[in-house]
Amino acid sequence: MLKINIICVGSLKEAYLRDAAAEYLKRLSRYAKITVTEAKEARLPANASRADEEAVKNAEGAAILGKIGVGPQYVIALDVRGESLSSERFARRIRELSASGTSSIAFIIGGSLGLSDDVLQAADFRLSFSPMTFPHQLMRVILLEQIYRAGKINSGESYHK
Repeated sequence: MLKINIICVGSLKEAYLRDAAAEYLKRLSRYAKITVTEAKEARLPANASRADEEAVKNAEGAAILGKIGVGPQYVIALDVRGESLSSERFARRIRELSASGTSSIAFIIGGSLGLSDDVLQAADFRLSFSPMTFPHQLMRVILLEQIYRAGKINSGESYHK
């Protein structure tokens, strides 16, 4: 069974997001072994300068890189400048990775400032869900839903479009 680790900055603070994430994690258990690993969210000072923002991104990036772990895995960074895929192409990408011998995929979700250059360089693929900006906590739920959709598509099950 494919192992998927979602590495994200911070925890889900709102109950409705925790509930949605828990529901998708439960549904996903038929298709993959999913873990969610939370990296510490760095504090951004009030009236932060660009240097402060870079320091926060780098601190969060170091925390993320420390969570990726060792061993062969395919790393996908969620990045607004990445490649956009339809749900069907996303499912095919996961299916092809699994068929080529990849047994572990790590998805990376950055904090409110995005991902550090070090994390982006460590990624095997950069995935964009939209040119729009989403809250990183909500992005976790959106990603879980798309992984669930991919599992259904790859299993030949119907899933509304």
